[in-house]
Amino acid sequence: MKIVSISDTHGMYRDLDIPEGDMLIHAGDILSRGSLENLRDFNEWIGEQPHKYKVVIAGNHDWCFQDHLEVARMIMTNCIYLQDESVEIEGLKIYGSPWQPWFFNWAFNLRTPEELKEKWDKIPEDTDVLVTHGPPLGILDLTMDGLNVGCSELIKAVERIKPRAHIFGHIHEGYGDTMLDGCIFVNASINTHRYRPINEPIIFEI
Repeated sequence: MKIVSISDTHGMYRDLDIPEGDMLIHAGDILSRGSLENLRDFNEWIGEQPHKYKVVIAGNHDWCFQDHLEVARMIMTNCIYLQDESVEIEGLKIYGSPWQPWFFNWAFNLRTPEELKEKWDKIPEDTDVLVTHGPPLGILDLTMDGLNVGCSELIKAVERIKPRAHIFGHIHEGYGDTMLDGCIFVNASINTHRYRPINEPIIFEI
């Protein structure tokens, strides 16, 4: 399975040149401020992409999923939207979740480690591909200020589950991929720290 991963398009997805592959995964911050009108345009765009499978989660800018979840789900007719749930595609179990530690009062923020742990405890043990908006602590989460700002409870969940791949974004400066203990970690942020959509989609096979 050839997976093309993107994240943090912030409404600039039409500026991208998306490579071909079997599956396109978007790890959140689809939009700028997340209106339903914007979401309709994104659904049209993703329907134009050539990939057989398309999987999407929300991020902290995607307010329409937090405020109008059922309507937003109905709009997303050209992809599979995951929010604390799994889908199995050609033998791969993919789990998606939008939550992250508190971040400037945006969407899908949780204040305490206990709240975050409750979300990550829902991830099934047999997950092959984990898709979250934010990174786990210490992995592709370094900011321009030199701080690791990933989720400490998420890295514990990853160590427990041992997925084959973990795709995320949120921290634009952390763009890239790395292999650790048999898992490929991908920070697929398309936008740079200065919100320029110049990072390439990251492709891997699983």
